Amino acid sequence: MENIRKPRGTMDIMAPDIYKWQYVERKLKSVASRFGFSEIRTPTFEELSLFQRGVGEGTDVVQKEMYTFEDREGKTFALRPEGTASVVRALIENGRCGDTYPIKLDYLINCFRYEKPQAGRSREFFQFGTEVFGSADASADFTVISLADTALRELGIKGIVLHINSIGCPACRPKYREALVSYLKANEESLCETCRTRMVNNPLRVLDCKNESCKKVAQGAPKTVDFLCEECSAHMNKLTATLNAAGINYKIDPMIVRGLDYYTKTVFEFIAEGIGAQSTVCGGGRYDGLVKELGGPALPACGFGMGITRVLLAMEESGVEIPSPETPRLYIASLGEAAQIWAQSEVYRLRSSGIYAECDTVGRSLKAQMKYADKAGALKVLIVGDSELESGRANLRTMTGEIGENSQSEVELEKIAELI
Repeated sequence: MENIRKPRGTMDIMAPDIYKWQYVERKLKSVASRFGFSEIRTPTFEELSLFQRGVGEGTDVVQKEMYTFEDREGKTFALRPEGTASVVRALIENGRCGDTYPIKLDYLINCFRYEKPQAGRSREFFQFGTEVFGSADASADFTVISLADTALRELGIKGIVLHINSIGCPACRPKYREALVSYLKANEESLCETCRTRMVNNPLRVLDCKNESCKKVAQGAPKTVDFLCEECSAHMNKLTATLNAAGINYKIDPMIVRGLDYYTKTVFEFIAEGIGAQSTVCGGGRYDGLVKELGGPALPACGFGMGITRVLLAMEESGVEIPSPETPRLYIASLGEAAQIWAQSEVYRLRSSGIYAECDTVGRSLKAQMKYADKAGALKVLIVGDSELESGRANLRTMTGEIGENSQSEVELEKIAELI
């Protein structure tokens, strides 16, 4: 019978690498907590219409990349392709849009998109995200950007560059769209087939195409910053002034447009050089119209999504040494059934008091237990048999430590917790 394999574009994450993921996740949560964010958890799947309205029916995500299904009642759902739309839906549905502003939320989620798997891109991917609701000021944009900057720096990633742009608002974007479409039509023959469709439905996405011919066309395209209204221009100027004051380096990049329809004004990406084609480790921006679009009040908002896989790739490229996971403080090697039973009960007592301890559960010989303890990185090994149980004393071997490698001393069994 053929073995069942995991779906293409998914990952099994386990030892010996899982501690790296846990380290990154703990760091991100710690930084978010310092910035005053609290966690939100939303369903893995939502009604399809949420993403059609929130992400945009003209986007590649909705048109080509979502995993959709019907339940037994005939309702159509989709595995979430991103986090923001679900967070907005949760705020509206639970009556939280009127909470004290700003509302600052963070999350760690898995997302799903049907894409061609490659380094840094998978069909199930893991994302850390933040959202700030209730502030139209550039200070909110700065908050999420500075949070991402702090987290990436504390993770030790080098060669990260912040790229920012403004794509305007409903007041000024129509003029830009008109100029862009006119330019793209004049260069239509140089565009790929997909971008010829995008040119009509979502022309901004043409600027983000990875096709070399489309890239060349995009380089000469009109720039969004040249069409900003007074309000959008002032917003961008305040953001850059704040970044300058904080000493956060950035690059104005007219090619940063993001791929989702809900963005307005600020868009940004943190790009890591050296990790391959999928070099954007974090991307986000402002989406002032999304809450209203999904049935809530006119509530300004901004945020970002950060790919955990790409963060790990960037850390590896930067030569970051992630702290190794905790190893057992004590391994109890047992000889005989009575000793094994005692070892089990003693390990339970040590674990209950906060000490990481291990013992044999598969019937290994003493020699095999010692090899296992060494492989597990146990700091000390206690060797217990029938005679040790009778005397209440046993040999405690220090594998590493102040006493010296593999040094040994006799100890009282009742005082094991104190001694380790």
